[in-house]
Amino acid sequence: MQKLDPKTDGSSANIIHENLTKLRELFPDAFTESSVEGEPRWKVDFQSLRDVLGDAIEDKPERYSFTWNGKSRAKLIANTPTTATLRPCPEESVNWDTTKNLFIEGDNLEVLKLLQKSYHRKVKMIYIDPPYNTGNEFIYPDKFQDNLETYLRYSGQVDDDGLKLSANAETGGRFHTNWLNMMYPRLRLARSLLRDDGVLFVSIGDNEESNLKALCNEVFGEEACLGTVTRVAKKTSNKGTYFAPSKDYVLAYARMPELIRPFMDAVDEAYASRFKETDDRGAFATVGLYQAALDPMRGCSNQRYWVKCPDGSYAIPPGETFPPAVEDASNRSPESRNDKVWRWSFKSYLEKKELLVFKETPKSPLVKPDGSRSPWNVYTKYYLEDRLKDGLRPRDYLDDLTNDLGTAALKRLDLDDYFDFAKPPELIQRLMTWLSDDDGIVLDFFAGSGSTAEAVMEQNAGDGGTRKFILVQLPEPCPENSIAHGAGYSNIADIARERVSRVVKRQLKQRDELLSSGVDVDTLGFRFFRLASSSIQPWDADFDTVEETLLDSIDNIKHERTESDVLYELLLKYGLDLTEPIEERKIAGSTVYSVGAGALIVCLAKSIGHDIVEGIVTLKVELKPEVMRVVFRDSGFEDDVVKANAVQILKQAGLADEQIRSL
Repeated sequence: MQKLDPKTDGSSANIIHENLTKLRELFPDAFTESSVEGEPRWKVDFQSLRDVLGDAIEDKPERYSFTWNGKSRAKLIANTPTTATLRPCPEESVNWDTTKNLFIEGDNLEVLKLLQKSYHRKVKMIYIDPPYNTGNEFIYPDKFQDNLETYLRYSGQVDDDGLKLSANAETGGRFHTNWLNMMYPRLRLARSLLRDDGVLFVSIGDNEESNLKALCNEVFGEEACLGTVTRVAKKTSNKGTYFAPSKDYVLAYARMPELIRPFMDAVDEAYASRFKETDDRGAFATVGLYQAALDPMRGCSNQRYWVKCPDGSYAIPPGETFPPAVEDASNRSPESRNDKVWRWSFKSYLEKKELLVFKETPKSPLVKPDGSRSPWNVYTKYYLEDRLKDGLRPRDYLDDLTNDLGTAALKRLDLDDYFDFAKPPELIQRLMTWLSDDDGIVLDFFAGSGSTAEAVMEQNAGDGGTRKFILVQLPEPCPENSIAHGAGYSNIADIARERVSRVVKRQLKQRDELLSSGVDVDTLGFRFFRLASSSIQPWDADFDTVEETLLDSIDNIKHERTESDVLYELLLKYGLDLTEPIEERKIAGSTVYSVGAGALIVCLAKSIGHDIVEGIVTLKVELKPEVMRVVFRDSGFEDDVVKANAVQILKQAGLADEQIRSL
């Protein structure tokens, strides 16, 4: 029985290794065996790779690029695995046993790395509201070698003098650089969590909007940009040097834009009021059939033809291109005028003639074959029922989702004294509706006040959806002189957790109404986890603790950690969902954990004999999982003979060597 390997099993996903594997699948001839003993076998032969790629290589020193001081290091940070873990905190959670939502307290860079195995390409939507970099917001301290240690000191999980983090002031000399180095690795990791049809939305202000777009263009590709939405954040403001700031932006990027369905908005009452006329199909409105040519140089000739009016005359928009298709107008071309065309091609016109509406008007812009003004104007019907079914393209300008809605949402929960610029849950709900999905995971790794969690729960309550959320928030301290600190909240994560808890309580008061709408109320709530160092001693050793590590190797689980801590660390390392059902079974008086209906069996008993191993075989027969993996506490075996026999018993039951491990 092999032990779990600290290099592979004890850390988060190795992104560099995964990239090399993908590259070798595409270009096996661009790899060669390593010449250094003890290193990985395959190395990249760059000259061979250049030969494979041909002329598609840009190596001139002067070329288009987006760079800054520290970019290479930021890439390295994104690709460096972490040995951290997430410790479960059921007592700080809401509905731990049944919920499918997660709230994680910790540095989001480390957390994003930890989520790579369990949630790779599983997130439908990411919404983040990162620091706008106005000179007074917290900037995350990323150190390539000791980012986890920095976080543990910051959050008070290790004895130290503490770590004071200052604002990113413009006078510091690296104003934009610090922000870019903070954002780059997080966006790289976030992209790998998105589903193929997943979308990232990022709120940002004027200070970094251009840099963020350039950054996202590099991480996702320019073709992945779905657009930028301008949002009115404040309706009244008199601050600012030259202009009163009143807006921010929401950038939208897709992992694979070709899989994204067109965004649609619901039809509101104001829009529906336009449909005043009716016929057999119901309410309809009309729009003029003619328009300006979208491409004047081409003339849009397939959109210029004669339309027969009710009095038998013919009409055409003013222009100079001779109609390629006519019903009957003596093939006469009107005199040259402004370049206008019909909205439809001639083929569409023949297919949809019954939708035309003719109205007599002395000011019609249309002309007759002799060049004189036509008395008719031509319109086309569009029906309300079609718009209700299909929706409308949303505008890239939002003026109805201002920050005062965010304050109002907090006020309804009696938490409005603690945040000044919380994002409105209604904004995030609007983004969700554009995706046309009522399920999937919504991730927010700059959770702030917790608006995203409220948005997910409220949207589910409104449309019966089954969306799940994952929030990540740093425990940024509340200043000692703040109202929040005086109310007993030590950090922002505490306030956000309280907010989500209150939303759950509010919704549970409407239990019957939610049930009638198809909402699974049992999934309301969240499992709370806290970022920490590994619970398994060999996975967390360094030079300063090597002697202690050797002494602890007899039982390599840290003394202060529980079986639950180890269990959820194994879920992360094996790439299982942190909300997978976990069942406790008693076998020969010891607890054995069954994760995901037998997908993973964990036995951390301090005394493991044949009876426990035989009981696991019986469990396999009962649960019938497609694949079962078993992990034992290595120090729990009575002796090496029992350990060797355990392997043989499990192999006879159908498990392979790689499915049997110890720690």
